[in-house]
Amino acid sequence: MTDLTPPEHQHSAIIEQAVEFYVANFGNVERPIVPALQRRFGLTAHQAIVVIRETTLRRARSA
Repeated sequence: MTDLTPPEHQHSAIIEQAVEFYVANFGNVERPIVPALQRRFGLTAHQAIVVIRETTLRRARSA
């Protein structure tokens, strides 16, 4: 069987750290969120959006 996971779903360590931070501090993260994550973690805009998407999925699963 072939692994069909697209590369954009593979998280680097910094993205995982950003997701953990955002999950833990969801209500307190500075707005707008994308620039705040970019400044704090040195992410690109795309990476910040990946963090937001993953955080949303994790919060939905835990609800």
